[in-house]
Amino acid sequence: MSTPFRTLGLIGKYNSPDIVEPLLRLAAYLEARGVRVLLDRLTAGHVGQTAYSVLPLEDVGKQADLAVVIGGDGTMLNIARTFAPFDTALVGVNLGRLGFLTDIPLDAMCETIGLILDGDYSVEERMLLAAQVYSEGERRFEVLAFNDVVVSKGVKGGMIEFDVHIDGQFVYTLRSDGIIVASPTGSTAYALSSGGPILHPSVSVMALVPVCPHTLSNRPIAVASTATIEITMRTAPDALAHFDNHSHFALREEDRLVVRRFDHCTRLLHPPGYSYYHMLREKLHWSETY
Repeated sequence: MSTPFRTLGLIGKYNSPDIVEPLLRLAAYLEARGVRVLLDRLTAGHVGQTAYSVLPLEDVGKQADLAVVIGGDGTMLNIARTFAPFDTALVGVNLGRLGFLTDIPLDAMCETIGLILDGDYSVEERMLLAAQVYSEGERRFEVLAFNDVVVSKGVKGGMIEFDVHIDGQFVYTLRSDGIIVASPTGSTAYALSSGGPILHPSVSVMALVPVCPHTLSNRPIAVASTATIEITMRTAPDALAHFDNHSHFALREEDRLVVRRFDHCTRLLHPPGYSYYHMLREKLHWSETY
């Protein structure tokens, strides 16, 4: 059967020897199916000498019809941020713990990827967040986040204070340990542990979740994904901005953090029978009896 996926990128968890055997097994399976296999340079460095094409990571995103990520959710977050501008479809093989984004079990990897090659899959579009930090009127930092953008207190431990505006309208001045701006994907990460709502990936919204607010009436709110969220620091002793806990920026008083929806989505492919609600039941241990 013909497949729309003629060129596949294989990307493994960074600095993990566990990826070598499954990655080479999948690469051999794909080659037997007549699919061209690409490896990024970091993955190839773990695998060793092979006959497969080795490219910089961004070039894999530009050339691949589909990228198979072998690792955990952290690996998928990184690849989603990198590949989003190229509209590269992603599918994840779980080598991590939770596997919210990498939902193919390792022991069914080749069989499941084969079904996807045959066209038996579902597609889910996930939004990303584009963030910029402005200091003294100049843009100092710009980055993408797939899960969340977080403003948090630093190691000094005192509360921080900041103003929140949405679409230019003043919302509140918040004294707290921080605030989380989460995408639907990130709603099951740090935002969830801070009391935020679970957002279905099909819902086009962002959640603002205060972290340990001084005033307990400050509750999480959801806003349209078309909104522009601005956070302006008032007191910021050692405050930090975190982006997917991958990139960081030290914030000072009067610094302004702007968060919007990114122009491109990430396309996740899921195997036959995938259910978001089943995934939540399994990962969050709902319906268990003790």
